[in-house]
Order: sequence, then structure tokens, then C-alpha cells
Amino acid sequence: MDQHSALPFPFQSPGALEMAEEWERLRRSCPVARVGFATGDNGWLVTRYEDVRTVLTDARFSRAAAALPDAPRMRPLAADAATILSKDAPEHTRLHKLVARAFGKKQIERLRPFVEQTTQELLDVMEQAGPSADLVADLGLPLPVAVICQLLGVPFADRDRFCRWADVMLSLGTHTSDQVRAARSELAGYLGELIKVKRQREGDDDLLSTLIGASEAGDRLSEHELVVFGVTLLIAGYHTTSSTFANGALQLLRRPDLTASIAGNPERIRATVEEILRYSTAGVNGGTIRVATEDVELGGVLVRAGEAVLPAITSANRDETVFANAAAFDPDRDHNPHLAFGLGTHYCLGSQLARLELTVVIDGLLRRFPKLRLAVPEEELSCTAGVIRSLTALPVVW
Repeated sequence: MDQHSALPFPFQSPGALEMAEEWERLRRSCPVARVGFATGDNGWLVTRYEDVRTVLTDARFSRAAAALPDAPRMRPLAADAATILSKDAPEHTRLHKLVARAFGKKQIERLRPFVEQTTQELLDVMEQAGPSADLVADLGLPLPVAVICQLLGVPFADRDRFCRWADVMLSLGTHTSDQVRAARSELAGYLGELIKVKRQREGDDDLLSTLIGASEAGDRLSEHELVVFGVTLLIAGYHTTSSTFANGALQLLRRPDLTASIAGNPERIRATVEEILRYSTAGVNGGTIRVATEDVELGGVLVRAGEAVLPAITSANRDETVFANAAAFDPDRDHNPHLAFGLGTHYCLGSQLARLELTVVIDGLLRRFPKLRLAVPEEELSCTAGVIRSLTALPVVW
């Protein structure tokens, strides 16, 4: 394959949550390939594990440069330059210090009782309304939304509003630039008003209140940084977890013999969650664009300064040179160094929370409904059209 001829990207999936055949072909024959985005921009798609690790950890591949207005991009609008996702060191380091404590293991463990209680309540409602349910609408979406609302201090009653804005912001080709800009503005305005209310109250221990008072060596978040952090945490806090759960639930429904041996076994549940994270195809892009700040040799290709580079984590997690029988879903694999949460500076702040939610909900679901099965032919399942690909519904019976 000619690495200089741009392939249309993203690739078309052959089925619900399956990976397009282009991924394996590129890993094998053209691991750093030129791709063309719907915006008209081009970039380099990186598909092998070691090359992806390099892009994630090498400071010459910049997230800040990718947020500049004239940078190559996949989506209609450039990312907000104020978000931590668009910062390089030392600015990223500054913001990370201000919020990292809120995502430590001890702080996340404080949420465990709420996660467990909410999961059981949702399962109770499913059971009472059964013997059928939609695992997306009845469990996979409301749980992470409830948890992120509890963590941030955002009213759960407002979920329909902010989920609608988030869906538009994460769309890929289905909304105009003006619609995306309007959704971004409305969500920012909503959180800005909420922050104003929280500034006038004392004693709240939610994350937004903590961020309002957070300081590190006298440094504080600006008002805009607070709002942008809220937007980032709210969307990232539920969207990817919901999509990953739906993806993993489908893999388990395909393998009833496997689920019978997992239920009630904490060690196997944890291993299953790690395999779900590795195997998930929720990220349509597979990663987030960086821009090279200087000429860099990568995977046998010379990436020029100013060119976009997309480290495809989804593809790296299927690299046959790293994961034995990589195309198979195998919770019992001995070696699973997946990159689902990234690596280096931008390693996901919410990794501990995502693992907690997925572990609790998978365990609870398999215990409560050991005979769970798909209620429709798999070819009837469909996915959302956005940066994060998720099943629109997952009908089940028991």
C-alpha cells in the first residue's frame, strides 16, 4: 500500500462494534499510513502498538498544537485550547496537580457504595419490569451518568439536557459546525451557572466544589478553566464508560459458557473488565490527534513538523505482536498491557473510576441474570455515529 495516498477515514465497520479490515492490513503492511478526514485535512494514522506508545509519550507530538485554529483536524471545530486534553507540559502539569487528588484511589473508593447501590437499584427495576430490558437505556447509560453527577455535583435531573449537548459535540459528520458550537456554548453556560451557585454555598464536597477551592502553591483554576474542566469531566465521565460497557456486554452475551464461569468470581471479573477495555471498539478514531512540532521518524515514515498524527489505541490493543491471539476476546489472557486509558502525560484521570463502575456493573449483571441472552438477531443492532461509537440499544431477555 502506498503510504502517501490518503485513505478515507474513519473506516466503515462491517458490523456492530466490529473492526474494519483496514486496521489489520495497515498493522501488517503500512503501520503509519496517510489518511484523509471529512474536513479535507490529512494526517498519519499509527496502528502498531510500539509506534502508538511512542506518539503517546514523545513530547514532539503535541496536543496543544492540535488545538490551534489552523491545525489539521477530524471534526468541524478545533478542541477548546483551555481543556487539559489540549495542554502539553508545563501547562498540563499545572492543571493535573490541581485536580489529581480528586481522582486518587482513596477518593474513588469513597464512591464504591454509591456505585454498588445505584447498580442494584437499576437491576431491581430491570428485574421488576422484565423478563426483557435494554442494557443501554436501562443500565449502561444511567449508571455512569448517575455516578458522574454524584461525583461532580451536577443534578441528575438535568441528564437529558447535557447528554443531548454531549451527543452533538461528539458527533462526526451528522451536525454542522454551528450546531456543535451552539451545543458547546450551551453546556458551558449551564455549568457556568452551576459553578456560580456552588461558589455561594459552603460545605459541599462534590468535585466541582473541590475544584473551585483547589489550589497548588497558591495557583487556582480560572473561571474559564473551571467551566472547561467541568465540560470535559462530565462528558468523559459517562460517555466512554457507557459505550465500553455496551461493547463488553455484547461480547459476554456472545459467550454464555464464559459468563457462567465468571459470575461471582472477583478475580475473573477484574480480568474480564481489563479484556473488555482492550477489546472495545468504542473509539471510532482509536485515539486523539497530535501534531508534530518537528520532523520525526516514525514507523519508517518521516512525519513533518505541522502534520497531524493519530495514535490508534484501538488498533494497538489488537496488535498481534503484543497480544497472543489478539483478535479473540479472552479474559484469561496472561499478558494484557492494553492502552485503553492512554499512556504518559495524558493517561486518563478517570481510569480508576471507569474500572470501578465496569467491575461493579458486570459483576452485578451476571449474578442477577445468569441466563441473560440477546433478544434480537445481532445484525439488527446499530451504533451511534460519533467520535465514540456505542450501541443505540442492546435488547436482552432472561
